[in-house]
Amino acid sequence: MYIRYRKAQTAGNGPQNRTGFEEDKKRKKLLKKPINFRDCAYSGAIGNGIRYEGNYFVTHSDLPHRHSAIQTCQPCQKIFLLLIAGLVLAGAIIDIKSALVVTVAILSAFYFLDLLFNFFLIIKSFQKSREIKITASEIGELAGEKLPVYTIFCPLYKEWQVIPQFTRAISKIDWPKDKLDVQLLLEEDDPQTIAEAEKMGLPGYFRIIVVPHGHPKTKPKACNYGLHHAKGEYAVIFDAEDIPDPDQLKKAYLSFRKLRGEKVLCVQAKLNFYNARQNILTRFFSAEYALWFNLVLVGLQSIKSPIPLGGTSNHFRTRDLQLLSGWDPFNVTEDCDLGIRIAKLGYRTEIFNSNTMEEATSKVGNWMRQRSRWIKGYMQTYLVHMRRPKEFASDLRNPQVLTFQLVVGGKVLSIFINPLMWLLVISYFSFRATMGPIIEPLYPKPVFYISIFSLIFGNFLYVYYYMIGCAKREQWDLVKYVFLVPVYWLMMSVASWKALWQLIFKPHYWEKTVHGFHLAIKKNA
Repeated sequence: MYIRYRKAQTAGNGPQNRTGFEEDKKRKKLLKKPINFRDCAYSGAIGNGIRYEGNYFVTHSDLPHRHSAIQTCQPCQKIFLLLIAGLVLAGAIIDIKSALVVTVAILSAFYFLDLLFNFFLIIKSFQKSREIKITASEIGELAGEKLPVYTIFCPLYKEWQVIPQFTRAISKIDWPKDKLDVQLLLEEDDPQTIAEAEKMGLPGYFRIIVVPHGHPKTKPKACNYGLHHAKGEYAVIFDAEDIPDPDQLKKAYLSFRKLRGEKVLCVQAKLNFYNARQNILTRFFSAEYALWFNLVLVGLQSIKSPIPLGGTSNHFRTRDLQLLSGWDPFNVTEDCDLGIRIAKLGYRTEIFNSNTMEEATSKVGNWMRQRSRWIKGYMQTYLVHMRRPKEFASDLRNPQVLTFQLVVGGKVLSIFINPLMWLLVISYFSFRATMGPIIEPLYPKPVFYISIFSLIFGNFLYVYYYMIGCAKREQWDLVKYVFLVPVYWLMMSVASWKALWQLIFKPHYWEKTVHGFHLAIKKNA
């Protein structure tokens, strides 16, 4: 089936227009107090228009502005940042030595807290796992059962070469093909991909859906458009280069059945790479994913923390996804944002025992574009959800606002300040005669002890965590490359400064990641 352009049905100021007013009132109640999703109604409007700072956007979502990254910083946040900058400048003018001592103390304390938090998560990941286990016998019991329709979103932009691989991967999915609704979400201004897809003779359960040209041109906007056309009771996102486990849909379906009655809106499969050994960069990337999905996310799940979703293989009941207003079309890591929104509503994301294999970025420039987009999106997510921190908790016993600071805010901050801390250490030990008298006064005894502990034990533990992640995936040959991972951390820091520049000057720009490099290698082999 082939769906072409569909005109916007609403215009004006998004959810503030007349057609969205009643729905926005319902959503206000939803955001203040978690309720039963089945009691809500969804407007289903396509093409909501937003006019912002003289620009017109078509978002295909009725997500309220206050929960969107359309505005990077609200006025109160700008004032707060200016006050911080003013305090730093005033401190430097009045007493630069004391200002530097306070700055180093704050950064050192943060490092120490981050070290303790990550150690806690790793320990929790080895205790009784909350990961949902679906067995082969449970899958076998579905034989003969009438299964619901499952929608698969696959957004593509100028990467038609990977469609045949995706088609083969989906054809192996263990789900009745007449119950599959696979959407290839193609952009109107990408005629080559549209033409190539039309010539491929796709299976009957595939649909080519052309997303109307407009801004922002992002993956979440395309997914929102596809959501309005979804036929399935359940839905999942796969990227075009993904190869999910054949039984993943059945495992996700059974996970939702097991969790019936619990406050779970999303189940997330783990991600891995099929080209992990292509070069040194893909080895680093694979070790990072092994740590993130096998240890960190499992640890976060064990403490019922907000979980930043992966960009793919997150499964939903379609109605729940619609009532969340889909994805934020202005956030370039829409997966992270959606995971936090789920937690703020009082619901959870759970990890289940399935894997999706995808392509690790193998070229430095391509990796830099992807990583800077991810970091920019994390910064967008942090700024959006810190507008109203009290929405994280219905009572003071809920610690989610603290874990959000460490998981999202802390992750970004550590990437930025790593080079600074390393520079201080290298300068001290390399030029102690000249730099020692300058650096030593910056570290009062308590700060010095914390910093030494973080330097020696912290860096050792972080490297060790990567090794544990590789070991849990039985990727033993990658362990030796982990000793070089500080180089990878330095690359992240470079990407973070690029992300900050784009956050200021190009906040909604989607830095395109090119896929399919592994296909050229296979062809030449």
